[in-house]
Amino acid sequence: MPSITLEYMIMIPVLILQIFLFPITASVIMNTWADSSMTLELQETAGHMGSSIQQLYYTMNHASVPNGTMTITLDTPPLIQGHAYTTTLSHATNIDTSLQIMNVTLNLIGTRDQTSTLVTLGQNVDWQENLAFNSTVHSLTLVAQKTSNSIWLYFGDT
Repeated sequence: MPSITLEYMIMIPVLILQIFLFPITASVIMNTWADSSMTLELQETAGHMGSSIQQLYYTMNHASVPNGTMTITLDTPPLIQGHAYTTTLSHATNIDTSLQIMNVTLNLIGTRDQTSTLVTLGQNVDWQENLAFNSTVHSLTLVAQKTSNSIWLYFGDT
């Protein structure tokens, strides 16, 4: 017959371990979930921005659109879970095609989270290399300026 003292000697350390183990485990799980959620929202924003850029380019590139300027307001969130982010537009390198491919990179300020998306555009488009802006800029617009044989993309602030 086991003694009660032996049971206490086994169970007390197990109970003390559970007191520390459960909160640590919950904290790790919640931090992982928060990081994943932030990364997904950043990827969604990058995809939305890439899609908007591509739609603006294809609209301006259509033969029925005369030379001139078209502006769209980017409806992107200023903060992602309390963090501002920077967006950088650059030319994709080492791609064997005559098309211009834009690399849209988003970096969360204050974290290591970063995502990028590639946007396929035509041959007649260009933009300033490493064109960047901060998400906290109010009323950020994307501007496409069409001339007879090219389209120039840049950001504006209205």
